Amino acid sequence: MAHPQLPSWTLFLAVCAVGIGGTFQYGYNVSIINAPTQHIHRFLNETWTNRYHKALNPDLLTFLWSVIASVFSLGGMCGALVGGSMAIRLGRKGALLMNNIIAMLASILMGISFPTGLFELLIAGRFLIGINSGVGICVQPLYLGEVAPKHLRGGMAMGSSIFLTGGILMGQIIGLRELLGEEMYWPLLLSSSCLPAFAQLLFLPWFPESPRYLLIDRGDELSCVKALKRFHGSSEYEREMEDIQRESFALDGEKAKKPWQLFTDRAVRWQLITVIVMTMGQQLSGINAIYFYATYVFEQAGISAEHIPYVTLGTGACECLTALTCGLLIDYVGRRYLIIGGYLLMTFWSIVLTFSLTYQELYPWVPYVSMTSIFAFILSFGLGPGGITNTLIAELFIQSSRAAAYMIGGTISWISFFTIGMLFPFIVNRLKQYCFLVFLLECSSVAAFLFFVIPETKNKSFLAIEKEFHKLNFGRNKKETELYERRQLHDGF
Repeated sequence: MAHPQLPSWTLFLAVCAVGIGGTFQYGYNVSIINAPTQHIHRFLNETWTNRYHKALNPDLLTFLWSVIASVFSLGGMCGALVGGSMAIRLGRKGALLMNNIIAMLASILMGISFPTGLFELLIAGRFLIGINSGVGICVQPLYLGEVAPKHLRGGMAMGSSIFLTGGILMGQIIGLRELLGEEMYWPLLLSSSCLPAFAQLLFLPWFPESPRYLLIDRGDELSCVKALKRFHGSSEYEREMEDIQRESFALDGEKAKKPWQLFTDRAVRWQLITVIVMTMGQQLSGINAIYFYATYVFEQAGISAEHIPYVTLGTGACECLTALTCGLLIDYVGRRYLIIGGYLLMTFWSIVLTFSLTYQELYPWVPYVSMTSIFAFILSFGLGPGGITNTLIAELFIQSSRAAAYMIGGTISWISFFTIGMLFPFIVNRLKQYCFLVFLLECSSVAAFLFFVIPETKNKSFLAIEKEFHKLNFGRNKKETELYERRQLHDGF
């Protein structure tokens, strides 16, 4: 029987239910902190003056704002470290539901920080919403990668990127002056992250737990069959059940691994190296530099200051549209072509931006080249590393290693996010527009690594993908090869 080309309504709605309280929260909370920057500065000044009866030192103000902005990354790293363990102990669905309690608490703390005059509550709230985002960005792609049939796994896993970029766009819209961008509304703006959490608490309980988790981790075959029937229908579930059973036999009762165990496991050596390179590459690719230079480029192109926030919405819409496009292409074009092609295109646009920003004022048409390059860079990022990275992490590991891999990938991603946030101002101050040469080297290096290491994973089972990495991990080691072949025979049996 031919594969259905579209997911069932249950699968589609499950993607929406996990996405709204998962990666959407990450994108939304990264985005909404930009609009009330000046309002929060004023709140810090007034609170400090009322409390200590003296003006707040400008350097201390900068430090407090830096803490409020960067503590989100620290919380995200903590969330990534506990997200995998929560997914193993509570289940993928249970971890996401529990995670919403953290978001609710964070929203309350940020909302009452202004009326109570306690900026410490704002810092605590940003830390907690960071934890929520770290858990969500770890567990959501884990759930989606496990419930999707292999012929739709790429498109469904792209739900993580679609909701992340949708969160960024929604944060930009809600932060406009006409909505919650006015000074009196900034506590409401920051506490509005409780709404996606409430929506997930309302809708996610109606959907089943991950069938792979139910059978492989819990040994609950009856619940696994029920979940598969809900997701794939009574006539299609057997094929997915056979695939899960083969993986379960291959694991032979092996328990879920801890993150540190992956570093000593030769069977996942190159998968782990690939995850580290991809997650670091995604954060250090130069996408932050693009958003940094966007306002300057738009000004040079003749766009007035009051209209720039609306033009900036175009960058968010561009990234969201690209994520949707990638979701449609990923199961037809393949992961390998998209991610390598994305990095190569970003390399090209880094070269164009370096030249156009250098000669920005020489010719009147050059600013438009820069503006076009900014949108092209964002499109390339969305089609490549922005969309494919999380999908590949789910596919490169079998069930016993997958949660630990997401913990490692998430932690590396948050550390990179924090590092680029701290170092980027210094890089720009020293190198100016030539900072794109650094990102050019980074993008081209990651593309070269992926070209030589990563196989195509489209339409392949997790066990087949593991087999692709076998030669890289073991080379010609005869003993290890024999052990691996016995395991493969066990799978087939």
